[in-house]
Amino acid sequence: MKTVVITGSTRGIGYGLADSFLALGCAVTISGRTLANVEKAVAELTAKHEADRVLGQPCDVTDLEQVQALWDAAKTHFGKVDIWINNAGSGHLQMDFWELSSEQIKAVVDTNLVGAMYGAKVALRGMLDQGFGSFYNMEGLGSDDRMVKGLALYGCTKAGLRYLTQSWVQETQGTPVLVGALRPGMVMTDLVTKQYEERPEDRERDKRIFNILADRVETVTPWLAQKVLANDKTGVRITWLTRGKVIGRFLAAPFRKRDLFE
Repeated sequence: MKTVVITGSTRGIGYGLADSFLALGCAVTISGRTLANVEKAVAELTAKHEADRVLGQPCDVTDLEQVQALWDAAKTHFGKVDIWINNAGSGHLQMDFWELSSEQIKAVVDTNLVGAMYGAKVALRGMLDQGFGSFYNMEGLGSDDRMVKGLALYGCTKAGLRYLTQSWVQETQGTPVLVGALRPGMVMTDLVTKQYEERPEDRERDKRIFNILADRVETVTPWLAQKVLANDKTGVRITWLTRGKVIGRFLAAPFRKRDLFE
């Protein structure tokens, strides 16, 4: 039985991945910043899956000691960690960079970059010590150098994450540890919907593109989980929304009506 640790997995894509891995027979350690959120997610997951395959551990990824505690809890409970997914991420409202507060800048950089570094420091070391393991970073807007006005900060952190992934692939060459990335594409999570709560006019402007290209969590995460379990090569970027799929969706858009904001 494969054991999986997913940071930031009490909601959104992380929670969807946890649910999907459990459905595929894995054991999963979920985590989030607060104990309350972790306990809620554990209760929901154990209502659907065997309780002995679900472990919850609070973890703020910007705190190295908490990240180490997450690894230690999973390793102690399940005896090993086969897969670690750096999923925890932070976003911000779409706005010009100079309008962001210093607190917003620090929070996004600390979570998306420093948190990923801490995850790699702990998980890659742990996997090298145990002699096996697969490690994935969750990429996003900016990882493919695409730019969106008002998301310079978020995109910068994801571009940096791609660089880190490629570096860790190189540094782990010749070892029994596999490093890769997950690219889920445009997924309707609270990172997307919250930015429109105070700007409904922008939501109406952007709805068309989201309804063409975006997907719901429950559509994307089962596919990602299956691909992760099947992958045996390092340096792989597991990509849901491929270029071919983008072209196909635009061609089909006049005949395919969806409203993902409902």
